[in-house]
Amino acid sequence: MAEAGYDVDGLDYSQKLLDVARERGTVPALRYTRGDMRKMPTHWSKRFDAVLNLFTSFGFFAHPADDERVIKEFARVLKPGGQLIWHGASRDGVMARFLSRDWWTSAKSLFAQERKFDPLSGVLTVRSMWRRGSRTGTREHRLRLYTATRLSELFAAAGLLIEQAFEGFSDRPLRRTSSEMLMVARKE
Repeated sequence: MAEAGYDVDGLDYSQKLLDVARERGTVPALRYTRGDMRKMPTHWSKRFDAVLNLFTSFGFFAHPADDERVIKEFARVLKPGGQLIWHGASRDGVMARFLSRDWWTSAKSLFAQERKFDPLSGVLTVRSMWRRGSRTGTREHRLRLYTATRLSELFAAAGLLIEQAFEGFSDRPLRRTSSEMLMVARKE
């Protein structure tokens, strides 16, 4: 985005990921900040024309109140009339195609996943396992899934009104069976 002429601030909690981003490139119009999306820098209030939250970087906190804080922070740092571009998993679509287990191969590696979903909390737990030759590994992560309806309510409570909803990064409108959604919201 900075290479396209936009003035960009990137925020991440992980110093390691910020270091990787810096290795990929820096220009004067691109700044990296280590921070928590639940409490962005104070001087960012009403600073941005747009906020992008892409590739399912939402829903990983243990408590739903933290996700609400994130949305309020998105609204706080947007200028009036600014846009939020939010991309993530759609609970309805993920559940429509839910697989409790699957596996696949890539090059010389075998990957497998086991999934559990708690319908009360909305939390999807994914246990991933891999094997390449004699090397193996496992990882587990949890992700709170939201419906478009619930996100719309959370956005509205923060003063963000959804103007468009797409099926992921396509131009197709969001459907009940869409496993990804991209929401375009504007700050009032």
